[in-house]
Amino acid sequence: MTSNFDKVRTRIAPSPTGFLHLGTARTALYSWAYARHHGGEFVLRIEDTDVARSTQDSVDQIIAAMNWLGLSYDEGPIYQMQRLDRYQAVIDQLIAEGKAYRCYATPEELTEMREAQKARGEKTLYDRRWRPEPGKTLPTPPEGVKPVVRFANPIEGDVTWDDVVKGPITINNREIDDLIIARTDGVPTYNFAVVVDDWDMRISHVFRGDEHVNNTPWQINIFNALGAPLPSFGHLPIILGDDGLKLSKRRGAVSVMDYAANGYLPEGMLNYLARLGWSHGDDELFSAEQMVGWFDGSHLSKSPAQWDPAKLDWVNGHYVKQIDEARLAGLVVEQLAAKGIAVTVEQVLPKVGLFKDRCATVAALADWLAMYFAPVSPSAEDLAAHVTDAVRPAVAALADRLAALTEWNKAAIQQALKETLAAVGLKMPQLAVPVRVIVCGRAQTPSLDAVLEHFDQKKVLERLQSV
Repeated sequence: MTSNFDKVRTRIAPSPTGFLHLGTARTALYSWAYARHHGGEFVLRIEDTDVARSTQDSVDQIIAAMNWLGLSYDEGPIYQMQRLDRYQAVIDQLIAEGKAYRCYATPEELTEMREAQKARGEKTLYDRRWRPEPGKTLPTPPEGVKPVVRFANPIEGDVTWDDVVKGPITINNREIDDLIIARTDGVPTYNFAVVVDDWDMRISHVFRGDEHVNNTPWQINIFNALGAPLPSFGHLPIILGDDGLKLSKRRGAVSVMDYAANGYLPEGMLNYLARLGWSHGDDELFSAEQMVGWFDGSHLSKSPAQWDPAKLDWVNGHYVKQIDEARLAGLVVEQLAAKGIAVTVEQVLPKVGLFKDRCATVAALADWLAMYFAPVSPSAEDLAAHVTDAVRPAVAALADRLAALTEWNKAAIQQALKETLAAVGLKMPQLAVPVRVIVCGRAQTPSLDAVLEHFDQKKVLERLQSV
């Protein structure tokens, strides 16, 4: 990609009106990877000019999500509300140069204007009634009306840019009205503040969702009015939920940190997000470091991506199996703590290897290991189906043999099972499944001797003797 800058600088600029949702996380990932690939810099900017809806809690969640994902930023967080003096200085400059003007039209007047345009079958655009023009006499500003400031958008010509993702895009200036760049309270609007920010911060490449395509002509015209270098724009297609509708905060899309709380790994989330709109050959599983090496801005899809929970689980499960078991045990301890079960890494670590291959998330692994530290509650269906009067004598006989063991290990437990089966004339599944239900609270587990080995001997006997 060509650039008007001598150094690659990208940014992510979320609005702190909620959590960092999945679409923004993907944009952050692509921006981060592109900067890292080119040895550039990545900036975190908080676009908090929506004062009524912005909260510190949202800021904290955004930063926590970025940190959890490992998307380290070189500058920031930079807050727009701390830059109001800078925006005002640029607005004053534009007004002085005749590139912006004060508009005193009231909301009622604007509504009347739009209704008249609709009645005539016209597109509803601001009619530039307060725009200074040669030979035009403006009315006297009404008393008690605070003006907004509008950008004097070019009236003729086209705005064209070569989008990194979508290719060449052209929009005629007749389709664009004179954008409000400052509200009546002086706070700048998004399309103006983002231009000043990207200019001041020397942003060379802007990745963002394709809902911003219609904003880009305004922004390009403002860049040009300021004599500022244009960044390259790349508008990413939307992510569709499994219901076929767009993922969004307003539709309750789960936040990044909800996935963290539910036991997903940052490696799994990054790997999955990367493939939602970008590819490197047929590679499905890769590290963040590999992605940085490959992500040169090419191979970005123009089509919407489909969120697939099953695919995410498959990807995440790969990393559950691969990561260091001590780290995995620490994450399980956190999951169990959230369930009110206090344990240590030392208690958990010997057990994770037995169950991790069955788990897509750390939460699922914690569900398995909870049986070692908290009471189990077998379902009524499992008890009725497997713990029958016919099998209870065999369970009792096994409990007696297990109670007699002086060594509690897999081999000794296996021998006690074999002896019990021989004595009662049953096959392994006929005894193992009821024991699983009673001791583990579920009918399916890994090898029973391996599972029981990790229990305290006394706890196994208490559970077997309780039925």
